[in-house]
Amino acid sequence: MHISSSPTRQGTAAAVSVSPESISAPKTRLAQLDLSERWGISPKTLERWRVLGIGPCFLKLGGKVVYRLEDVEAYERHSLRQSTSEAAHAGGAA
Repeated sequence: MHISSSPTRQGTAAAVSVSPESISAPKTRLAQLDLSERWGISPKTLERWRVLGIGPCFLKLGGKVVYRLEDVEAYERHSLRQSTSEAAHAGGAA
């Protein structure tokens, strides 16, 4: 991101300009590390879930695993619970 400011006098705010190319589109895919941080779980847990066929759908692109944000959000909605007595889904967030 390119940020430029003009000289200011003491007590006045600096003018900030942001170049259009530095503004990125909304993130639509998450890497394994991104998802593990989002959910507060180990990346190894996600690896294990993939082997077992549980957890959100994923893509393997050029040898890298990525999760589409829409699939992650669908999985989160599917994992919602109102009570601890509701049946849990394997690998789902409790």
